Amino acid sequence: MSVDTQVSDYRKYLDPRVLARIAHLDLRARLIVEGLMSGMHRSPYQGISVEFAQHRPYSPGDDIRHVDWKVLAKTDRIYLKQYQEETNLQLLLVVDASQSMTYGSVGDGDARWTKLDHATAIAASLAYMALGQQDAVGLVVADSELRRFLRPTNSPAQWKQIIAELGASPRDRQTRLGRVLDQAAEKLTHRSLIVVLSDFFDDLQQVERGLRHLRHRRHEVIVFQVLDPNELNFPFEDPTRFLGLEAMGELLTDPQALRQSYLQQLEQATQTLLKSCRSMRIDFARMNTGDLLDVSLSSFLATRAATMR
Repeated sequence: MSVDTQVSDYRKYLDPRVLARIAHLDLRARLIVEGLMSGMHRSPYQGISVEFAQHRPYSPGDDIRHVDWKVLAKTDRIYLKQYQEETNLQLLLVVDASQSMTYGSVGDGDARWTKLDHATAIAASLAYMALGQQDAVGLVVADSELRRFLRPTNSPAQWKQIIAELGASPRDRQTRLGRVLDQAAEKLTHRSLIVVLSDFFDDLQQVERGLRHLRHRRHEVIVFQVLDPNELNFPFEDPTRFLGLEAMGELLTDPQALRQSYLQQLEQATQTLLKSCRSMRIDFARMNTGDLLDVSLSSFLATRAATMR
């Protein structure tokens, strides 16, 4: 079977509507990872490496792709770049499991794909790849508190623990993500790569303080803002009753009268978050729950890898 045929076969399972009908999260993650691996020439996990760590002298047989050519030009000596990935990377996944993450318009009925589904699928996929490379992986399940903390380890049993925690995440609480990030920063004893997955419908000043706390502790951070297509486009036309999540009440209104104002406020909030991330050298990506996960995730990882090189 050709690579192109394999990619095509996997792609049909990576539509969020199809993934929503797959009951087991570990199967979803494996399908996504297989799609990533089939569509790329090298491990997509290389794109998640943290920043440059040090040089080391070249030895016969080393991969010349890691040669620092600028150093060679200046010193006439061959040195290789080493990254934190090569020195026992510790990955911590922070997944927002608050009530706002339960919204989903992709799919139908019981097979509706929510923002939390999307976030957990990304987290499970990254954990699967990292553990496959013997890197340590931990998990924080977040809402108004740091609800559950799995300390990073590279034990093979960690995969089942992460899947069990993600599958049992609470979904009826409010968001206090900034507070959770502060709590996570206090628990971590080793420098880590921290991936935060949330819709960030929260107090962004508190979120920024939490992110700054992590950066102050010299952790590398990646932020994924997970949003539903309806939240991004606000396609509603007829008079609609909107049910607010996280104790926000109900609102019966003409959505066409609100659309422009809503989209402006969403864009302002996103730009505020993006500006904060840039000021702290945090990678940011918006993930649309209606997109194929292998496409959006591999695109982000490839761009990150190219930037780091």
